[in-house]
This record gives sequence, C-alpha cells and structure tokens, in this order.
Amino acid sequence: MCGLYGALSFNGQGFEPDLAQAMSAKVARRGPDDQGEWFEGPVMLGHRRLSIIDLSPLGHQPMHDVTQRYSIVFNGTIYNYPELREQLIADGYQFRSHSDTEVILNAYACWGDQAVEKLHGMFAFAIWDKQEKQLFLARDRLGIKPLYYAQTPQGFYFASNPQALIATGRCNTEIDPIGLHHHLSLHAVIPAPRTLLQGVRKCRPAFYLRISADGTLTESRYWSLQAKRPQQEMTPQEWNEAIHDALVESVRKRLKIADVPVGVLLSGGLDSSLLVGLLAEAGVGKIRTFSIGFEDQPEEKGNEFEFSDLVAQMYDTDHHRYLIPNDEVLTRLPETVGAMAEPMVGQDAVAFFLLSEQVSKSVKVVQSGQGADEVFAGYFWYEKMLAAAGSPVQRFSPLYVDRDHSEYCESVEAKYRSDDYTTALIEENLNTDQADTFIDAVLRFDVTTLMVEDPVKRIDNMTMAWGLEARVPFLDHHLVELAASCPPELKLRHQGKGVLKEIARGRVPDAVIDRPKGYFPMPALKYVRGEFYQFMAETLNSQRSRERGIFNRAYLDRLLQEPEQHFTRLNGSKLWHSALLEYWLQQHVDQ
Repeated sequence: MCGLYGALSFNGQGFEPDLAQAMSAKVARRGPDDQGEWFEGPVMLGHRRLSIIDLSPLGHQPMHDVTQRYSIVFNGTIYNYPELREQLIADGYQFRSHSDTEVILNAYACWGDQAVEKLHGMFAFAIWDKQEKQLFLARDRLGIKPLYYAQTPQGFYFASNPQALIATGRCNTEIDPIGLHHHLSLHAVIPAPRTLLQGVRKCRPAFYLRISADGTLTESRYWSLQAKRPQQEMTPQEWNEAIHDALVESVRKRLKIADVPVGVLLSGGLDSSLLVGLLAEAGVGKIRTFSIGFEDQPEEKGNEFEFSDLVAQMYDTDHHRYLIPNDEVLTRLPETVGAMAEPMVGQDAVAFFLLSEQVSKSVKVVQSGQGADEVFAGYFWYEKMLAAAGSPVQRFSPLYVDRDHSEYCESVEAKYRSDDYTTALIEENLNTDQADTFIDAVLRFDVTTLMVEDPVKRIDNMTMAWGLEARVPFLDHHLVELAASCPPELKLRHQGKGVLKEIARGRVPDAVIDRPKGYFPMPALKYVRGEFYQFMAETLNSQRSRERGIFNRAYLDRLLQEPEQHFTRLNGSKLWHSALLEYWLQQHVDQ
C-alpha cells in the first residue's frame, strides 16, 4: 500500500526534481515508511512506501528487473504473488526480493499485457519499458486502488490522487460539466474516466493504458463482470455453501499475505461482524478489533457499541473502542476534506478518518466490510426498484438519483446547464447483455461503477491518510463473480443480504443479524444546525464561492433558509452536498 506518481515527457526532455518533490508531497501520507524517485531520459517514476510485504530495503521502489529493461511503481497487494513467483522462477526469471512488486515486474516481462489477468488482488501500477519507450498503467478489476492521470501537449502525468497532478501546475482545473452533472445527481459519484476537473482523468477499473513517447494513449479492458446464472442449477443451500467457502478463502488470503499484524474495523453491522466470525473460523486467535462512536443527538444515538461489543465478547477479541466528542468532529472536518482525492458527501468519511487515525497506532493492515451491500443487495432501494414499473431508467432513477435533470439545471448557473448526462449513463449500464435481469443489471452497475466512487474510494482515502492499509474481502473478484451469478431473489431475502444473513447465523450474534439495516451514525453531521450550519453557510456565501459561480444563488438561498427540509432520495442533505463540493474546491484547487 503506497502512493505513486510519475511523468512521461513527449519532447524527450527530462523532468526537474522540483516537479517530483511537488507531486511526492501530495501522496506522502499514503506511504510514510520510505520514498524513492528515479529519472531516466523522458520518464520520472516516484513512490512513497507503506511497508507491508518484504519490509527490507529490497522492497524499495521504484524497482527495476534484473535486465534493467522494466521499471515499476506499484500501490496495492497481490494475494497470489507467492504462486506466481514460483511459476516465474520455474520459467527462468530471477528475483532479488520477496515482494509482490517484483512479481508484477517479472510477470509483465513474461506475459506482457496478459499479466494483469493473472493478478489476484488490489492494484494500481505503472511500468516503464525502456526498450519500447512506453508506459503501461493498470488498475484492479473493482477499482479498489486509485490511479489518476493528466495528459497535456507536453507530457503525461499520473498519481494516486488528483492533488499530485494539480501540484504540477500543468493540468486544466476548470470544472468538467459532465463530471459536475454526475456529482450532483449520483451523490458525488463521478464514474471513471472523468473527474470534476477537465484536465484530470482516472483509469477505469479493469482497464490498462499504454502511453507511447509521442503521446499516443490507448486503453483496453481486461475483465468484465457477468451477472448471469450458471449453466448448472444450484439449490439455495448450495449457493450458501459456495459463497461461504469463497468468503472464507477471501478472508484467509487477506490475512496470510502480510508481514505485519492485521486487524478488523468492527462497526457493529453484519458485514464486519461476519469477517470476525470467519477469521475465527480460519483459526485466528485474539483478533484485533476497532470500533468508533460519537455523541448522541436527541433524534439519534451516536454509536453502535451495543452490537460491536456482542461480537467482541463472542470471540474474545482484543477490542478497542473510541468515543469521539461532537466538537472534535467539526474541528477535524477540514482535515478530512483535505484527505479526499475527490469530493465525498458520505458523512461517515469523518468517522473513517478519525477511526483510521487511532487504528494506525496499533496496526498497519485492517480488514473492512466495504462492498457487501452492493455485492449482496443490502440496500433498501433494490427491493423497491424490483417492485417498480416501467423502463430500467424509470425503475432506477426515481429511487436513486439525487436531483432530476430539471432540478440539476435549476441548481447550477447557466454555463453548466447541459444535456442529461446522468440518464444517458444509467441507460448505458442498465441496458446491457451482461445481465440476466433488471436487478442483476442494477447490482452489476453498482458493483462495477457506483460503488467504486463512493464506499471503496472513501475507505481507501481515509485509511491511507494515516498510512493504514484497508483490505476488503467482500470485493475479492472471485467472490464477486460468484455472487453476481447468484439468483437475485436469494440476495434480496430477509430484507436484503439474505445469503450473508443465512451464512452468519450461528457465527454472529442474532441481535446483529436481525437488527434493521444501519448506517454509520454521525448525528453531528446529519442534523444541520449550530456550528455545522454556520460552517456550510460561510462556505457557500464566501467570496470564492460567488466568484466560482457553480450554483444558482436563488437555489442556495432556498437551501440555507430551510436547512433541514431538502433531502435527496437516499436521505442526504442537499445543503451539505453543495457546501462540501465548494469546500473541497477551496481546499484543493484554489490553493
């Protein structure tokens, strides 16, 4: 787990160290253990290391193969690297380290483009081919690891976050109208390759890029998720057993591949609780678990310790609880936004940021339950979409989209009023021949596109801000493929996540399984009043906000006059969404 950055000049000239230092500073928190940079001709590769596998200096990056033809910077973890290493040694390839980084390097030397298909894990990497004068970049199948880039007439730049690209001073930071439409319609989701900024793009999950010395860029897909039934029918019990076995294997792999201790972020919900049960089933003793809670509000309790404590007691874990006062939530909000690669409106981003700060003092690696709701149909809107009538878009959008296109046009200034890009995106993804049914298509869209830009990006950003690696067993691509082929009615049983609930029975306390679906309780940010309201009003009424001119002032005035009246279909505050967007731009683009 690390931060990477680099550049390729199209005029043959090299880069000054000042450029590398500027980019390095923006990814530094992702890798506090080591730093490396390498310059050769038109290419620069840089890396900030979080040491997880092969803690010795031999794991230093940028790394070069023994022939000196290939050089790599890599972020992530490859869970099948020991098997690939043995295979490559048998084929005559030499190794100087025991790192998964060197396995990728030799795998690319051996198999070329097809190497990515053999990698099992989460990854973003760039390889420079000295002989072909070509950069090769790749991102894992489900976008767990980030990879951003910017292309100008003079060169190509890439990094683990947009801030490193902005720091070059060479990319266009004007607002992308398509990215803005998606951001305000899909609760801050902007699917790859776009971002909020015109000059910043991101590699799509399950894609690789090639960039030649003359600036030619090509992209190719190497994996696609099929949401179709298998040829051989299976009973519900057989599905439960198959998914249980795949989950156990996924959890075990993410525990085994590390040279440092591994913990669990235990929220008190079904997903993280099941991870603890499966780790115990895999024979792990004295599991380290971590929970966070906040002060109550009159309308809502601020923690779920009553549930996480049950799991900790059941398995006698080494449990740590952190209770955060509300005034600290607001005080630390600027830091949290500072850690966001892109604007994220999920209020639990602050919770994950503060939890990660504490957890990083004890361990370097944690397992987390992100992805289970999307893979196993845990959200309330899936069942409502199933019951709705009409076209796929008519069934999906009224239950999911934050603002209809007409309200979007009302909310922004005239220069950003545009075509209905979000409806076009939804239609493209739901009208697919890679899904058997409408709900299969919805879940596939969520897993491959929407989820990547919300919970997955959030957990990566907030943990890596503290040099903490988060592993997500529910997003093992073998498990995801199996779950996608499972009949949706089995996943929708028991008010959602039916398969997981049946697997959890006996492994997790009944009170955790049978409780209503919960969300990270953040009362201080959920109820728009007091200091939190004041912060949003000052942000949106600031001179910079007015000069930027994204929002229609009449629309903002209405939100500010009725701060607790305007919510999205998924119960998000439209005022918070607007303020967060503007505040992120002030922190990351205006500096």
